[in-house]
Amino acid sequence: MNRPRIIGIMGGGTTTTKVLENAYTLGVLIARQGWILLNGGRNTGVMESSARGASDQGGLTIGILPGSNLEDASKYIRIPIVTGLGNARNCINVLSSDVVVACSGGMGTLSEIALALKCSKPVILLNYEEEKRFEPFHHEGRLFYAGSPQEVIEHIQVFF
Repeated sequence: MNRPRIIGIMGGGTTTTKVLENAYTLGVLIARQGWILLNGGRNTGVMESSARGASDQGGLTIGILPGSNLEDASKYIRIPIVTGLGNARNCINVLSSDVVVACSGGMGTLSEIALALKCSKPVILLNYEEEKRFEPFHHEGRLFYAGSPQEVIEHIQVFF
């Protein structure tokens, strides 16, 4: 495949400092690999932190925004996609990603994990608090666990 890989980073708009630090580092590492970072595009939480990490390294960032204007877009998103779809934009996030990485988040993140698994996308949970509920998918080889952003990159490299 000639196109760069798209790595979807999903996670909460409100979360802990540790999750935000991991999201930033993950963005840095994704950009260093030459991959494209895709997320929900907003100027908050995991979306802002991961985009900032990739942007700081000169990486390409795409944000799939839930609203119908750019006012909530992160300044670190280079290509904002305005959808007007609200939470339905989660489908675009997942289906446009080659791999989905889930950082700790709420119901929106859970919906993205579930949709990715249903669509047979590889999913990596980065220090995800609720990982036990997904154990059957781990045994099927579609779900992977990582304890650090570096481990996430190692998992992704196996797919490509």
